[in-house]
Amino acid sequence: MQEPPEVVKGHFIWDERSQSYRARGMAYRDIALEMKSAGIKFEDRARAFGDLGLTYTREITPYPHQQEALAAWKAAGRRGVVVLPTGAGKTLVAQLALRDTPRTALICVPTLDLLQQWYSGLLAAFPDTSIGLLGGGSRDETPLLVSTYDSAAIHAEELAGRYTTLIFDEVHHLPSDFNRSIAEMSIAPYRLGLTATPKRSDGREADLEHLVGPVVYAVSSEDLSGDTLADYREVIIRVKLSPSERQRYDSLMLLRNEYLRRYGIRIGSTEGWQEFIRSSGTPEGRRAFLAHREAKSVAYGTEGKLRVLEEILAQHPSERTIIFTNDNETVYRISRDFLIPAITHQTPTKERHAVLERFRAGEYRLLVTSRVLNEGVDVPEASVAVVLSGTSTEREHIQRLGRILRRAEGKQAVLYEVITEGTTEERVSQQRRGQWQPGGLPDAAISGWEDLNAPH
Repeated sequence: MQEPPEVVKGHFIWDERSQSYRARGMAYRDIALEMKSAGIKFEDRARAFGDLGLTYTREITPYPHQQEALAAWKAAGRRGVVVLPTGAGKTLVAQLALRDTPRTALICVPTLDLLQQWYSGLLAAFPDTSIGLLGGGSRDETPLLVSTYDSAAIHAEELAGRYTTLIFDEVHHLPSDFNRSIAEMSIAPYRLGLTATPKRSDGREADLEHLVGPVVYAVSSEDLSGDTLADYREVIIRVKLSPSERQRYDSLMLLRNEYLRRYGIRIGSTEGWQEFIRSSGTPEGRRAFLAHREAKSVAYGTEGKLRVLEEILAQHPSERTIIFTNDNETVYRISRDFLIPAITHQTPTKERHAVLERFRAGEYRLLVTSRVLNEGVDVPEASVAVVLSGTSTEREHIQRLGRILRRAEGKQAVLYEVITEGTTEERVSQQRRGQWQPGGLPDAAISGWEDLNAPH
């Protein structure tokens, strides 16, 4: 295009390389609508998609919140983000959106496990439609395509004009520098984002509004408890460090905090945390960084937590229970000491699937894991969760809670959170529950809590 009409000129920039005006693919819808509204005739050579005959075969009645989410998305012009807690049926909302928008669609997911889950679900819902995969060794070209974010970003340019609808599962992954090209280059007029919480540690969740659309519907676990989701309660248990653990923890924190004060590093921000990591390239910085890591390890793995875990398991002798930690070392220690099957990122895929199937069948009643099961894995139903350690993100709390919220007759789910008193874990716990307010501690205590804002 040599000179775009004045009414749409704001969408274009001059490209010196091609000596022409260019616009991002995501501006396609606005450009087309504005030119039509102005009565300007144009030839559309960008669009390579069309209608798609979809026959939806699932006989299922959506819950009211799913119907409301779908209606809100459609009312917003089929653009926007739906926020539902883990276990509340985000996938069904997406399938209903596809049913009601029978066009070609690209579905993006963050993991290979989710890739297979979505593929299987779409095959069951739309058996007469050609459905393909992009990622994990597959490179199909089909009107309904499920892709990992990585693969879709790599092939963003060639996918840009093929799909009318984009669906982003776990949409909080989209605003990263690499992934956002999927949305920016695509001309898809219809976009649906799904997540338990859009929040990101870098604050880029604000970018979702122009990449996908605004949040059009949001509901919490509390809103659905006892109706769509199981009744549940949360119990916080505080344990103390032993005298020797306390002495070790305090000395490590003193070493770390003195270094941070000396060099003016505040690791409560992403930039400060990155500066701390960079500084670990010096001998003094490395000592401080190792002290930081060891202090966390002391808080995570205190003997008091293991005694509490033993008591909790004794209180629930017949209930399916998942134990969550933040580090693999504690996972393997619990697995060894309590004879509980373990899953970490180091567990081979076949073994992980076998363990989960035995847990699903009731052959295993207990399971201990680190962060690998937080997102993107179909975890069988449990009724008890024990969080021994975690990160400061609200998303992790929502996802772990969601592992026990599938509704069953008479079910009362319970989530135990075991935290170590007088350590950084107290503030981490408040942050992931959305309860932390800066300045909530007396000034004298702040230096000892500083690292709780650090990215994990």
